[in-house]
Amino acid sequence: MKTDLVIKILFIEKSVEDAEQIISLLRNNGIAVRPARATSADQVQAALDELGPDVVLYDPSLDTLPMAEVVRLLDGNGRDLSLIALVSQIDNAAVADLFSKGARSIALRPHPKQLMAVVQREFDALNARRQMRRLETALKESERRCDTLLDSSNDAIAYVHEGMHVRANQAYLETFGYAEFDDLMGLPVLDMIGSTDADAFKATLKALSRGEKASNRMELQARRADATAFKATAEFSHATFEGEPCLQIIFRRQQVDHAVLEQLQRDPVTGLFNRARMLEGIDQAVAAATEGTKGQSLLLIEPDSWQNIVAGIGLGKADELLAAFASRINALLGLEDTAGLLAEHTVGVVLHSRNDEGIREWITQLQNSIAKDIFDVGTRSLTITASIGGSLLGEKNANTELLLDQASQALRNAQSLGGNRSELHDPFAREKADAERERYWLALLQQALTQDEFVLYHQHIISLQDAEGEFSEILLRLNGPQGEVLPGFFLPIAEKYNLTPAIDRWVLNQTIQALIAREKFGQPTTFFVKLTASSLQDDQLLPWLGNRLRQANLRHGKIVLEMTESKVVTSLRPAQEFVRSWKQLGGQFALEQFGSGLNSFQLLNHIDADYLKIDRSYMSNLPQQPESQRKVADLCREAREIKRLTIAEWVEDAASTSLLFACGVDFVQGNFLQEPQRLLISP
Repeated sequence: MKTDLVIKILFIEKSVEDAEQIISLLRNNGIAVRPARATSADQVQAALDELGPDVVLYDPSLDTLPMAEVVRLLDGNGRDLSLIALVSQIDNAAVADLFSKGARSIALRPHPKQLMAVVQREFDALNARRQMRRLETALKESERRCDTLLDSSNDAIAYVHEGMHVRANQAYLETFGYAEFDDLMGLPVLDMIGSTDADAFKATLKALSRGEKASNRMELQARRADATAFKATAEFSHATFEGEPCLQIIFRRQQVDHAVLEQLQRDPVTGLFNRARMLEGIDQAVAAATEGTKGQSLLLIEPDSWQNIVAGIGLGKADELLAAFASRINALLGLEDTAGLLAEHTVGVVLHSRNDEGIREWITQLQNSIAKDIFDVGTRSLTITASIGGSLLGEKNANTELLLDQASQALRNAQSLGGNRSELHDPFAREKADAERERYWLALLQQALTQDEFVLYHQHIISLQDAEGEFSEILLRLNGPQGEVLPGFFLPIAEKYNLTPAIDRWVLNQTIQALIAREKFGQPTTFFVKLTASSLQDDQLLPWLGNRLRQANLRHGKIVLEMTESKVVTSLRPAQEFVRSWKQLGGQFALEQFGSGLNSFQLLNHIDADYLKIDRSYMSNLPQQPESQRKVADLCREAREIKRLTIAEWVEDAASTSLLFACGVDFVQGNFLQEPQRLLISP
């Protein structure tokens, strides 16, 4: 987890329980939190120095710390952060008073969704403000560098506002025969153009200044100060000068062979635009969308099962097939549409002047054309299909990176549905699309449970204290149509339809089978198995598990059930009873994401956990985070005092491993140490 995705929250709150409830609410909805709590001015100041919060949740009813003092402390700290007032009900006068005193937002305790939305909105706004400041700094630096480059450029460049020169570089002065810029002050740029091209040049300037569509390149006769003329190409682009909009005009003496230029912008295999030119076309479409242009969309198109096809026909014939594939796309393009090769076998298409139905009809027409055609490659003939993902383009998503991400995600979703499918990102149809994907994943999950289409991996947990035996965590995957799928994609659907208890039983049963296989070799093994919250309510799980363990008659193998700290906190009583019963069966228990709450060790008074898996957020850039190092060391020290074992997950590098050993961590786990491996289970 990246550090900048964790919301650092300072609770100025009377009740620890109320703060923990909010923390659990946020975490259970996928919002990572690093909290601190204060009830006095000294504690607030300490939290500001140590935590550096992004958001402050303040209870106005707190008698020990008035809001005016809180605002004074926050302002004195000098950080840009959001102060949110926590109230139980809305009172107009009270709300007005809170806003006047410095609150940015009001969050309602009895309404979790509103509270969560306010916290997320304020955090997003804070990041937007921070990003804006970074961009402003970068812009100033860019402007300084551009100014330097402008002066050193060999191209004749001028900035024109309302037809008049406002800036020109030395090359421009030399090209047109002027000694210094003062000679150009107040001189219309039209005076630099020959009489035969003056009207066309003037019309182009007017069109560009109004934001109308016009050519950004013009061949003309330019005129020097001594009235001599020369052939030039003028290139136009929008710019700003001292905060005012203007036009940048570049005059080039050299004549460019447009046929050669066109050839350089083409991919030699497919004949489509190359990546650089296609990205430029996408940028242009995005710029047009910011000006209100409608009817545009970006599509990403890939042949299905490309790697398998190439393996069958041979790498030498791959280009020939890709060229034929691209020709089918090119044949359906309109005059305004553009297409280019964005990756090895990914074709990008920008469609113009089509409504939503027209875009979908074009997609269907292309897929039918490809699927019904026979592709001749060398001596072989074959048929292929294509998956298409795209995004409608409008003002809301007029950002090239965002647009590409949306189209890419849509393509992956289409491919996950089995190939020869398409998906079009549309903000107004998101709920419908989500419901369709949900039904699809539900059917896949139900099929996986009945036909054993889940897969188990395991990742070694390495002992830093020479513990006896082998330790591994069990990791679940789903065999999807396009390959194995991570739990983050399907578990939310499983939880919604109460399929997680059945999945937990399947995982536990397979884990026991693996332990039985290892038992034959006398190999001591401890498997950590994640348990979902729904299984706490399954009265038959532990009797079934106890019976399976007795049948297995394990002497060397152990199972450690694990749950996240936030899930346990929100289901404390059933979790307490479950762990107690599991211990009576001889099992062990682990708490994941430990140390993420305000007082995690207090939870151990209710939950008898044997292992504490330290919250992974502390592992992010650990060697560069002294605060995280101190926190991990404190957690390990307290754990040793109460005879609990600690595990550090997501260890990223050797330096982190050394630091964790120095902190007293008992076990470490992460892809740096060992990638997950397929769990071998004998029949």
